[in-house]
Formats: sequence, C-alpha cells, structure tokens
Amino acid sequence: MGVMTGPWIVDDDLWAVIEPLLPPWPERSPGLRPVADRLCLQGILYVLHQDIAGQLLPLELRFGSGQTCWRRLDRWQQAGAFQQLHRTLLAKLNAAPAASQAKLADTFHSWWPGAMCARAGVGRLRAEEGHDRRPLGCQRG
Repeated sequence: MGVMTGPWIVDDDLWAVIEPLLPPWPERSPGLRPVADRLCLQGILYVLHQDIAGQLLPLELRFGSGQTCWRRLDRWQQAGAFQQLHRTLLAKLNAAPAASQAKLADTFHSWWPGAMCARAGVGRLRAEEGHDRRPLGCQRG
C-alpha cells in the first residue's frame, strides 16, 4: 500500500504535540502488544471522516480494529487527553503569528474529533462520564 493521504493522517509535527498528552500504556498489560497510539488515532479519525460504524473500519488500513480504536478513545477520554490537547492546540494557535494562524486553524479543524463529528453530521464528542456514548465517541443528531 503506497503513501496514504487524507484528513485522518496525523503528520509528524502534529503527532509531536499529541503523543506526550496521551496516557502511557501500562507495563504489565496482558495480551498482545497494542496497536500504536498514532495508528489508533488515525483509525478513529478515519471512521469519523467516513461517517461509518467503528466495526466497519477496514483492517487493511492497519489502524487496528474498530473495537481497538474505540477502547483507546475511551481510555484517552477518561484520562482527559482530548481536553488537554484542545487547550494545547488553542494556545499554539493563539501564540502563532497572524500569517500562520489560518494554516494552523485548518490543520486543527481538519482532524479534531469534535470537528470531524460535526462535519460528518454526527454531533459532538461525548466525554462526560455516565452518558451513553455512540461508537467512537460521537452522538447522532
């Protein structure tokens, strides 16, 4: 499979911002070695962008299964990673020179899960504890 392109692909610069905000994987985790966090995030973004059910995530894309991506998203939401990432990216956007702000805003909105949900007509990201969550964290309607 050649080089993949699409709004779900997280480039190296963006990953350098995201990766430190994600909780570390437990050292004594049972089972197989987990799918890389970056691939899971790209799988989540692919599902949101394509507006498909998580279980329909094509395995040939090598993002992991829809269930794997859903579990990782849930783990990140519980750890508060998306709220922290949101604040970090907004601070970067506000600190950027005016000439760079449009490009940064485009990058931010092309992949941010809440924006992806809205673009797909799915609603907002659900991270509140105790609420029923749709697959991959989006609420329909």
